[in-house]
Amino acid sequence: MTLEEKGPISPPPPFALPIQTVSDALQTWGGLTAAAHWDLYDTALVDGADFYVGQEELGHIHLNGDVHLATINELRKPLVEAGLAQRFPFGGEYEGWVLYHIQSAETARHAIWLFHLNYLRLTGTPLADIINLISNHKHEIR
Repeated sequence: MTLEEKGPISPPPPFALPIQTVSDALQTWGGLTAAAHWDLYDTALVDGADFYVGQEELGHIHLNGDVHLATINELRKPLVEAGLAQRFPFGGEYEGWVLYHIQSAETARHAIWLFHLNYLRLTGTPLADIINLISNHKHEIR
């Protein structure tokens, strides 16, 4: 879904720490657009921040710290198998997505790493190189 289809384009909301750390870090990346993420059932309620590279969704962060990363099956599988993210609970068009929860400075750093993997994919890094980064990462989700 394009950013425009999600609801009115507005600046991302402020988050509590350490979630704000992730939002701030992502907003420094070139070619990235950050905007309010609207509640699925009420586009008058902000529920987090969306991050896009061009017209492609990088992922979003909910106000409670849940990260929904809009990746692909080829990355979802190694991330989940290595315990670096959780399988996204919804199927269909979200088949390749993963879930992660930010709850500390350490998990915030890991969330930035996860977003960066997807950013690399969307900006043209070969998939084999990204999978190699996953294979060499030893951090497990907490």
